[in-house]
Amino acid sequence: MSTKAPNPVDRYVGSRVRMRRIMLGMSQEKLGDALGLTFQQIQKYEKGTNRVGASRIQQIAEVLRVPVSFLFEGGPTSRPDGEGFAEEASPAYVSDFLATSEGLALTRAFTRITESKLRRSIVDLVEQIAAREAAEKR
Repeated sequence: MSTKAPNPVDRYVGSRVRMRRIMLGMSQEKLGDALGLTFQQIQKYEKGTNRVGASRIQQIAEVLRVPVSFLFEGGPTSRPDGEGFAEEASPAYVSDFLATSEGLALTRAFTRITESKLRRSIVDLVEQIAAREAAEKR
């Protein structure tokens, strides 16, 4: 028996729910309680395993204090030209990174740094660390 892969839109919306929930410092259990669901159901929504109905999307947006459009911004589209993502969409790794607590914490801290030279130095440092790690894996 083969399992069906989650729909890209469902996965994307779920990642946006997760990102916003983490931004608010809200647990899956707390979001579930606000929606009358278990944290396991929230996990399934966030992974895209379970599809979220329209009324539930509205409820989630209200609890997370965002417009419904926030959950779809930059996500997969069904455009007739065959393109899978809107033109302004960030690469998937950006939303995946921002959907983690570490990515969100790093982004929050980094954006509070106002000195451009210091910000550039931090980027250089992280790039050097990443290059070294990549070289060690070869």
